Amino acid sequence: MKRYLALFLLLALLTGCGSVSPEKAHESIQVIAMDTPMLLTAYGETATKAVYAAEDVIRELDAQLSRTNPESDVSRLNAAGGQEIQVGKALQILLGMGLDCAAATDGAFDITMAPIISAWGFTEDSFRVPDPSELETLLESIHDPGMTLVTARDCVQITEGYSVDLGGIAKGYAADRVAEVFEENGVECATAQLGGNVLAWGSRPDGDPWRIGLQDPNRPDNPEGFAGVLALSNAFAVTSGDYQRFFEQDGKRYHHIIDPATGYPADSGLRSVTVAASCEDVGGTFDLPGAMCDAFSTALFVMGEEKALAFRDEWNAAPSNTPFDLILITEDGRVVVTGDLDFTLDEESGYVLETVS
Repeated sequence: MKRYLALFLLLALLTGCGSVSPEKAHESIQVIAMDTPMLLTAYGETATKAVYAAEDVIRELDAQLSRTNPESDVSRLNAAGGQEIQVGKALQILLGMGLDCAAATDGAFDITMAPIISAWGFTEDSFRVPDPSELETLLESIHDPGMTLVTARDCVQITEGYSVDLGGIAKGYAADRVAEVFEENGVECATAQLGGNVLAWGSRPDGDPWRIGLQDPNRPDNPEGFAGVLALSNAFAVTSGDYQRFFEQDGKRYHHIIDPATGYPADSGLRSVTVAASCEDVGGTFDLPGAMCDAFSTALFVMGEEKALAFRDEWNAAPSNTPFDLILITEDGRVVVTGDLDFTLDEESGYVLETVS
């Protein structure tokens, strides 16, 4: 069974139907790209221009970064047999950032997982449980792609036998690019929902924060089944959860977040991880906070609660890093919220709220 549910903008509460003044008129469009339903909404005189420009950027990135498109830069690189090929800037940026994220998370995030993801059928939607010997062999062809980036010639080369999958970072990068479009067009308040990746640009037209519902992993089929609501302004929020994409075989459930150390779905005691970072905290080690949140949401799910919280503390302590905060939903029924995130628990969800400084 395939799931795309993660973060849902509470749009009925945001627009204030009928109360938006002409200068705050908005444009909202739906886009299907990167195997994900997306919703782009902007307010102001340039709203229409901005959302359609953002759609163009998303479709361009989809054409470059999709592993299911045989003509994309990613597919050509994977099929190059170790030869150097010329690619676009987006792939160059994400390959470099993907390797940086792998190093920062001690391999919990890994862009070379393509063979193992395919072995489970998550890319092709032909789900199956691989034989342990097959996974053992495939584990030998990940982690160290021997990648060379020759940016002066816009060329990339990876070792023969390796292949990359950017599904854990591409939508976050797309959110970064959408933020650039909104800024370039003078948009002061907007939202972009790219699957589990949300960009809350500025604040609501009435000046209040945007309200984002975090899906309850125990109620994935209920569009109003929230664990709680997160209030954000000018920030990215990305959720990775075991309920978003999974299948069942012989009475056992297998989700799509694969542990690079084992080749199996991560068994970390977590149901979902939400990573949030400000749009304003740029220019540090990772100056693409949307992509950072995307990669870290996957990595920290793999790590589990204790290591995820320790990683967040260590990362935020470095002055050159873009800081982030977390919302962890655990298997034992807790919602752990870090920092000063404005999160309101849904009392009907049955979770116990814990806050960590």
